[in-house]
Amino acid sequence: MFPSMPAAGCPPAGDRGAVTVEAALALCALTVFLTMAVGAVAAAGAAVRCTDAARELVRLAARGEADRGRTVAADLAPAGSAVQLDQTGDLLTGVVSVRLVPLLPITVSGRSVGAVEPGSAP
Repeated sequence: MFPSMPAAGCPPAGDRGAVTVEAALALCALTVFLTMAVGAVAAAGAAVRCTDAARELVRLAARGEADRGRTVAADLAPAGSAVQLDQTGDLLTGVVSVRLVPLLPITVSGRSVGAVEPGSAP
């Protein structure tokens, strides 16, 4: 046997702790991946809530109940959402948007368009 070769089953002296470092890096990568996955699911949920709120806003405003529509939209939307209702001719456009994380410039929004019903004024 060569004197520089380690005995069978013993790791070389320079590789001690390498598995620990690799495991720590793998756990860090797994944590980052899971955080991103949970964030993506939360963003999708917020987008659905914003779209639902915009739909209700336009639906009620088209019937002539714009104030009630704003109240319902604010209740349906995520906390801290901005609710906007615009009218162009006989079309109503509702937009509900929210910043998911205040420190990051990521905004999720939902938009809905509807026609004003005859005989009602938003």
